[in-house]
Amino acid sequence: MADIKKQIEELVSELNEHSHRYYVLSQPVVSDIEYDKKFRELQLLEEANPELILENSPTKRVGGDPLSEFNSVEHKVSMLSLDNAMNAEELSEFVSRTKRFLSKTKYAETELEYTIEHKFDGVALSLVYEDGVLIQAATRGNGEVGEDVTHNAKTINSIPLKLRSKVGLKGRIEIRGEVLFLTEDFERFNEKRIKNEEAPFANPRNASSGTLRQLDPKIAAERPLTFFAYGYGHIDAIDLPDSSSKIMELIASLGFRVSPFFHIVKEDKLVQVYNEAEENRINLKFEVDGVVVKINSIKIQEELGFKQRSPRWAIAGKFAAVEATTKLLDIHMQVGRTGAVTPVAVLEPVEVSGVVVERATLHNEDEIKRKGLMIGDRVVVKRMGDVIPAVISFIADMRDGTQKKFTFPKECPECESELIKPEDEAVYRCLNSNCPAKLEQRIIHYASKAAADIDGLGDKIVTLLLDSNLINDIADLYELKKEDIADLPRMGELSAQNLLDSLEESKKITLARFIYSLGIRHVGERTAKIIASHTKFLDAFLKLHYDELVEVNEVGPGTAEAVCDYVNNEDEVKLINRLIQNGVAPTFKEEVQKESSITGKTFVITGTLENYSRPEMKKLIESNGGKVISAVSAKTDYLLAGEKAGSKLKKAQELGVKVISEKDALTMW
Repeated sequence: MADIKKQIEELVSELNEHSHRYYVLSQPVVSDIEYDKKFRELQLLEEANPELILENSPTKRVGGDPLSEFNSVEHKVSMLSLDNAMNAEELSEFVSRTKRFLSKTKYAETELEYTIEHKFDGVALSLVYEDGVLIQAATRGNGEVGEDVTHNAKTINSIPLKLRSKVGLKGRIEIRGEVLFLTEDFERFNEKRIKNEEAPFANPRNASSGTLRQLDPKIAAERPLTFFAYGYGHIDAIDLPDSSSKIMELIASLGFRVSPFFHIVKEDKLVQVYNEAEENRINLKFEVDGVVVKINSIKIQEELGFKQRSPRWAIAGKFAAVEATTKLLDIHMQVGRTGAVTPVAVLEPVEVSGVVVERATLHNEDEIKRKGLMIGDRVVVKRMGDVIPAVISFIADMRDGTQKKFTFPKECPECESELIKPEDEAVYRCLNSNCPAKLEQRIIHYASKAAADIDGLGDKIVTLLLDSNLINDIADLYELKKEDIADLPRMGELSAQNLLDSLEESKKITLARFIYSLGIRHVGERTAKIIASHTKFLDAFLKLHYDELVEVNEVGPGTAEAVCDYVNNEDEVKLINRLIQNGVAPTFKEEVQKESSITGKTFVITGTLENYSRPEMKKLIESNGGKVISAVSAKTDYLLAGEKAGSKLKKAQELGVKVISEKDALTMW
């Protein structure tokens, strides 16, 4: 179990880092295929071990956090992502799974209709209209909160500034869709950039993302973006039809472009249409990476409902990855915040599905050995709508004896400290707390929204401050003077003052966010809250010892060891003391819980629930004052048992613990 827990923790950490680079920085380092594979691996582990699901797992999340340069917009209805079907077999399994779910409902004998449309390879956008007039445009962000990009959205000709309607529209209409470049427009625009001696954009998707994130709408207006609508969010201005197809007809009638491929199919034709769409992708006027399949009936959609991060009534049917071959020129090392050293493949530039790629992650030494890669190899790379491909394999017949075996370095490429690879890990790490690369990533993490939330302290400004020798660690941030930073490139008086104001505001930080901001291995947002709730004071946090911490609910041995190593590190304690001296004042903030009949009662959850996942039910119980523990004892008040409840049910019956159903639980608060 400890090995599985560690595997889950490492996958969560890796996937969250990739999500941040993809959604926030628009600088992905892995392909969609590689990410999907890791995501699927995590899903399977979590399904088999639901008690080990972490609060910061990407399966609970959609996407990444919004950029700090724009105002935040809270979505009234979450912008969820879709589960993926990677081939025709998995698409068929989605159909079977849907029918199994409906077999116990009044729709058991209903012949299902599906809608199918292109899955655009662009940037998701939410458009809000009030009384028919566009008032707001926002990116997906993390699914709950996005970035306000109204000023740029209004420059896109295919987005109506006022909805077309034969009746007066009173109220809110939220339309969701994808912003992208049509292939022809992208090629013409790049030709224009080349003529003006400007660097061409690498691919349409990144160009779309970068355009929406321009602070100057004049720049966005010069770029020929297109918007395709694919759905809706919160609507109270009109009554919606009873099917997805009719809703899309309505959306089109309001003045929006929709997928030209959109049509209705019966389940026996679904795989055939999916295969035809994949064959015809080369003839499209825009880039796609699959199709979106939805149950057509809205009532059946409502019956199917949602999982944590996606609807049960829709799925993305992904197309096979596009392959190309190129030469592996070299392997460089990249150092992360926690000291993890990741090998990166340097490739001979090659065009893969219209995009020139030059780099790809190789994950770790074991991955290189498993694939048998050598520098100088002719390698196969795969790409499907992403920027950086995965290196799949080498071509044995192309070896001519000039290839060189890769040897993982023994020293950090940034600070030349010895690299350490723990026996139970696949990753080499630099343990030097003063490593320049680690310091930079650590400061970026400290400034992030979930941590100290220092507005205006993005990656480029952090690099600038470090290169100018104005800071060497996070404590130095609070010693910056206006005159030190005002003359730096991209700063000026106003930006400098805004940064200082944000730094001052960040001193009023909760203990949980402070613990998270320190960048301790295995300590995500959820774990930081648990530790803060346990210690309540910074002094108590700094006095933690392993035997105490490992007994705290949801804190495992690996996390307890990492935290205790941190608080016993003299350099880290000195850093915290400097932060305190500079005015940072972490304060414990108790989360307010509702009072109910279960306040103070302890629950154990076992088996498969019908309408909620176990983590969802746990959250419900805790929000109503109850406590969820992992093991049944004589002191347990209730065992909430779902289908296939095992040994915990037997033990509860032996101890006389009251056994309740999911339905019973929902009537208790």
